[in-house]
Amino acid sequence: MPDSAAPLAGVTVVALEQAVSAPMCTRVLADFGARVIKVENPKGGDFARHYDDVVNGLAAHFVWANRGKESVTLNLKTPAGLGVLHRLLERADVLVSNLAPASTARLGIAPDDLAQRHPDVIAVEIDGYGSGGPLSHKRAYDLLAQAESGACAVTGSPGAPAKPGPPVADISTGLYSAISILALLYSRDGGRAVSNAVSVSLFDTMTDLMGYPLTYTQHSGIDQQPLGMSSPAVAPYGAYRTADGQTVVLGTTNDQEWQRLSREILRRDDLADDQRFASNAGRVAHRDILDEAIGGWCAAHDLEHVQKTADAAGIGNARYNLPSEVLAHPQLSERDRWRQVDTPVGPIPALLPPPVVAGYRPAMGAVPGLGQHTEAVLAELGLTDDEITALRREGAIGAAYR
Repeated sequence: MPDSAAPLAGVTVVALEQAVSAPMCTRVLADFGARVIKVENPKGGDFARHYDDVVNGLAAHFVWANRGKESVTLNLKTPAGLGVLHRLLERADVLVSNLAPASTARLGIAPDDLAQRHPDVIAVEIDGYGSGGPLSHKRAYDLLAQAESGACAVTGSPGAPAKPGPPVADISTGLYSAISILALLYSRDGGRAVSNAVSVSLFDTMTDLMGYPLTYTQHSGIDQQPLGMSSPAVAPYGAYRTADGQTVVLGTTNDQEWQRLSREILRRDDLADDQRFASNAGRVAHRDILDEAIGGWCAAHDLEHVQKTADAAGIGNARYNLPSEVLAHPQLSERDRWRQVDTPVGPIPALLPPPVVAGYRPAMGAVPGLGQHTEAVLAELGLTDDEITALRREGAIGAAYR
């Protein structure tokens, strides 16, 4: 159960969720102490449970996005299962869903329905494209939203577009949804609630994240080409090989940094004085010349020397790391960023969530097994053992958890 001293203590969230976007939203709320009751189909549950089995038999996506939740199995295609859901909603503050288009309407739990039957419940619907448009009926997943929004066109290299590695459409949509919930809870507690319904789409989220490329193209008529590890917006800024076979990422974001890079690191006053490079626009236009000079300097020195020199000159830099190297990163270990999280197959290491709130230790509760909390939650609703057995017999809930 959530810590009573947590920021969201006393808030109950019912989640009809799968994959990443909605689970990320509710994981954030759970980390801040909300009680999250995850309603899953008895036949397999959240399909992200089955993406792989690398975490001692569990799926990496699932354990990452579902800690701190209680799993209840309900067959919402049965009247009894739907009835139990409504009993949960009678005690809930928030309903989060990211089901297929029109699913909540078919179940009678769309925002308009909840406004009538459960008017105090904040209804948050996550979908692919938002309502009222020609794509509103379509399913959407992270890659699809990234492609449709143009994000893949500005990622990768010319002629070789790519999907950004992390599922940024899912994650950002989940975070926008969590922020919306917090805003409405705050306004409700202040007696000035304006709405109890929120819809957030992956496509709208991604077009917002595409703010710079879309604004640039809107006003220039130019579709910027992806530049791999470089940026179309600023130069020099990119990845360079070092003498010891490593890769350093460094660059500048303003004229003053460029002057320090060229004079103090490269020892190239000629570049610093060259009017072609006096502004960022000029440096972008002639990035090949600058990349050649920086690449040659980096290739003559090992990574440690490059980074120490850049630090001394006040130039931002980073080491290009593989995921396996990040797991052993001293910035994480020395700041005590790792915790143990319980799962049905034993404890696993997990990173603390990004916000560091003074005086609060994030809940980071256990990852639930499918239906692990069904009987306890139903008993809390007042159902007897015989009633729970009857629900199981008619297929309204899943098998007893073992």
